[in-house]
Amino acid sequence: METTERVRTAGARLGGGVTDGGGQLADQLDVGAGPGAGAESRERTDGGRGGSRGPGAYGGPTGGYAPRRQLWVEEPAARPRLPDPVRRAAVRAVLIVAVTLVQAMTAFFCALAESWLAFPMVLSSVASTVAATWGVLDVWVTRQVWSQRNGVVSAPSSTARQLRRERRRARRAARVTARASEDIRGRGATGRLSHP
Repeated sequence: METTERVRTAGARLGGGVTDGGGQLADQLDVGAGPGAGAESRERTDGGRGGSRGPGAYGGPTGGYAPRRQLWVEEPAARPRLPDPVRRAAVRAVLIVAVTLVQAMTAFFCALAESWLAFPMVLSSVASTVAATWGVLDVWVTRQVWSQRNGVVSAPSSTARQLRRERRRARRAARVTARASEDIRGRGATGRLSHP
């Protein structure tokens, strides 16, 4: 016990930040002193420090720390995902354009180096340019076709005309009933005098 007190007083002299280390050292010394002394001093020092050790030290029954953030958190996208056919066409177009750019760059460097590969690379890059133009147009056409097939469902003009006719009939019937009720009210009021 004297050793424990000496360690604590030395820690207090050096500063408050060292007292924790002194307490831990004292615990280790107490554990070495005997089986009963170590448990007693551990309870005493833990009680003084607010019970920083033990199963319920961090707020949970199992010593559970604060729950970690999930690794993958889904957030709503700013723009909706492209439809699958349009995505496929876009990926195809990007690949073709990338190959075309590589071929054009190779043809340029082969021409600078006066290599025999320059002529075939120029021919292949021209063909790839045509294919890349087709790929980009294919993205636009696929998008338009998908929008027409799966986008906003529009009613044919005959159906729209029929709906307009029904609305007109309903408005006409409402006007006729309103006039009839006004006429009934007017007829009932003609036989009365304004003053009794």
